[in-house]
Amino acid sequence: MGSSEAVRVRRVYDPPEEDDGTRVLVDRLWPRGVSKEHAAVDVWAKDVTPSKELRSWYHEDRSGKRYDEFVDRYRAELGDPVHEHAVGGLLGLLREHGPVTLVTAVKDLGDGHVPVLVEHLEHALRHG
Repeated sequence: MGSSEAVRVRRVYDPPEEDDGTRVLVDRLWPRGVSKEHAAVDVWAKDVTPSKELRSWYHEDRSGKRYDEFVDRYRAELGDPVHEHAVGGLLGLLREHGPVTLVTAVKDLGDGHVPVLVEHLEHALRHG
């Protein structure tokens, strides 16, 4: 998955890099086997992740057939008050402190909620 200049994405299992800027964990659960020191996370943004109900629904079927609907439902969640507040916090970091690296334990960075979140943030930066 590509990254923009402002929003970058890395796996939490990879070592931090000098140009990461603010490192934000965008997983609801803390990644297994990763110490806080190794993760080098500045912010843990649990409230930008899909709801427990949406995550459970999506993971019930691992065939990938639900991905498009998952994306639509997650986009809708990003507009609800809890998510909107958390997204606003990330946008504030981006606008005030430069690059933000979203870190996640997800194996495939091009799948799941992270690409949707990146797209949402980049759209808000361009149009907000």
